[in-house]
Amino acid sequence: MSLLDRYYTEEHHIFRESVRRYFEREVTPNGDAWEREGIVPKEAWRKFGEQGFLCPWLPEEYGGSGADFLYSFILAEEMAKTHVGGFLVHLHSDIVVPYLYSYGTEEQKKRWLPGCVTGEIITAVAMTEPGAGSDLAAIRTTAVKDGDSYVINGQKTFISNGINCDLVIVAARTDMNAASPYEGMSLIVVEDGTPGFEKGRKLEKVGLHSQDTAEMAFVDCRVPASNLLGQEGHGFYYLMDKLQQERLVCAMGSQVAAEEALRLTIEYTKTREAFGRPISRFQYISFELAKLATEVEVGRAFMESLLIDHLEGRKDVKKASMAKYWICEMLNRVVAKCVQFHGGYGYMEEYPIARMFRDARVQTIYAGTSEIMLLIISRQLGL
Repeated sequence: MSLLDRYYTEEHHIFRESVRRYFEREVTPNGDAWEREGIVPKEAWRKFGEQGFLCPWLPEEYGGSGADFLYSFILAEEMAKTHVGGFLVHLHSDIVVPYLYSYGTEEQKKRWLPGCVTGEIITAVAMTEPGAGSDLAAIRTTAVKDGDSYVINGQKTFISNGINCDLVIVAARTDMNAASPYEGMSLIVVEDGTPGFEKGRKLEKVGLHSQDTAEMAFVDCRVPASNLLGQEGHGFYYLMDKLQQERLVCAMGSQVAAEEALRLTIEYTKTREAFGRPISRFQYISFELAKLATEVEVGRAFMESLLIDHLEGRKDVKKASMAKYWICEMLNRVVAKCVQFHGGYGYMEEYPIARMFRDARVQTIYAGTSEIMLLIISRQLGL
């Protein structure tokens, strides 16, 4: 029995069926083409929004349905079955848009949020720079106040949705004389087409080929001061606050990917024969699959407990960091074994496990590396 069973309603089950049918019709058949093209077409985002699948948690006044976070989890579970890891709707819906909702003014919310729901506006967040990744305090991009504008200069890299995005939330230094590097950082919204905002090349990645990741440059990019998100100088603290849900989203995605990889591999080993019998009947393989199943089951229980905390409004930095660390690492252990048990076929692009193997690797890197998670956990332990 799932820990989440008591939270599911009939509406949740109806939503799941609707999402599943849509994915089977509109996403899974297009996955290979999107991988080859290196991007999910904007039209796919708009179609997704038309179904009410983007930002369902937003209040109705901004175009959403006022749904709970379980709807986001259902989307993650069903997306894993499509084997299209590059359609990062969760980055938009559950990671970037919450910044606009939590820290935006009423004018900003009314201006941007309805488009985020319909898919007319695709969002990104630009934190990472060529010389600043895990250490956000090292950000060098500047935003200098000039009258009723900010003038932004700097470079960003590894920005997911970087080509498709219609607006990007930029972390920039607004006070170069702040007492600490954490105090002088702000978040500023930059819209596509703003003079001085340049989208660079689409980066070639090991995995997530259909997800557009890009470099960005800001050269005397002038944006209205009204595009400041929240209070000036509070950007670092906003990022730290929202990173908790981002890490939960990563753990969710990794958990359901591990479950799908294991399911595919159990099915394969039951049908693949060697020496006159299914390879699942060999003790070594059956024992290893049993070990993987145990890890996946442990991950599910841990993740569901964290989801319940999230649904009930409890924040736990330690548990969120543990989930991001352990579940993402677990996924990589699972898919590596699953590829091995597929043998030569596991190395062939036509088999979903190959793509899942490639896509899994980044989970231990973005949204805070495993090493950074261990650092956070150790500090929470008082070490």
